[in-house]
Amino acid sequence: MKVFRGLHHPGVAQSCALTIGNFDGVHRGHKAMLALLRGEAQQRGVSSCVLTFEPHPRDYFAAVSHQRERAPARIGTLRDKLTDLAQCGVDQTVVLPFDARLAALSPQAFIDEVLVKGLGTQYVLVGDDFRFGFRRAGDYTLLDAAGVAQGFDVARMNSYEVHGLRVSSSAVRDALAEGRMDDVTRLLGRPYRISGHVVHGRKLGRELGFRTLNLRFAHWKPAASGIFVVLVHGLTELPLAGVANIGIRPSLDPSDVNGGRVLLETHCLDWPANLGPEGAYGKIIRVELLHKLHDELKYDSLEALTAGINRDCQQARAYFATQRHHD
Repeated sequence: MKVFRGLHHPGVAQSCALTIGNFDGVHRGHKAMLALLRGEAQQRGVSSCVLTFEPHPRDYFAAVSHQRERAPARIGTLRDKLTDLAQCGVDQTVVLPFDARLAALSPQAFIDEVLVKGLGTQYVLVGDDFRFGFRRAGDYTLLDAAGVAQGFDVARMNSYEVHGLRVSSSAVRDALAEGRMDDVTRLLGRPYRISGHVVHGRKLGRELGFRTLNLRFAHWKPAASGIFVVLVHGLTELPLAGVANIGIRPSLDPSDVNGGRVLLETHCLDWPANLGPEGAYGKIIRVELLHKLHDELKYDSLEALTAGINRDCQQARAYFATQRHHD
């Protein structure tokens, strides 16, 4: 899959079948839509294309209005979104920076500049709640009329449901916030995961006897937080069982080396000797969050923190033992 930041690149396909959205947490509804998009692209002999935005438009408006709390919790990083879209077989993804200029475009200007001139769109597929343009004034009816007038086809896909539950990014966020990881897996069609480069932390874990793999979660408001039983992929042939904390670590000094940023810190229950103590730094790993143990806790001392991590490790081992028993 080719990835472009902005429209003005020589490699962007001159004509395409397009879908537009934030695609935060590429779920089963998105996957059904992308499969339909690929079929339409093949019939027309053009590239399949996803148009997405960074930052999330609601992030942008929350920042502009100085109401940061109105920003939606983020399910995945841009890296994870692009990985998921590539796995769905999309030919190209265009990441448009969502800024004041884009926010101010009228629906017709968005159609003219982005869809027609920028991407040579022959076919557009949108969800049943799709809105676009300044103050979200554009809708499916307006887009369809523009397609008739300007020579591109427009289609929409109704909501996708699993066991009567509408699959949406909001439903995934709610399930993650409540720690309902089985529901998250049903909505996504796979376990929830976060990937990234292993970075250096303050090395406190090794002092306490619990070496951790640290990933930075780029967004300040992750949809998942707390302590989880996890599997780590990317370091050894088989995934490594572990326990992880995602959040801002309330037991630590907010002025530490990570400056209060969101971290995913994973302790592998059995560290492979062949990796050595420094063997993971700089590697890209994928951490699957399987089961939530509890929310983040604030411990009053390093001794209490150590005891708490010990309990979490015991519970994680018990979880894996139960899973093996069921298998």
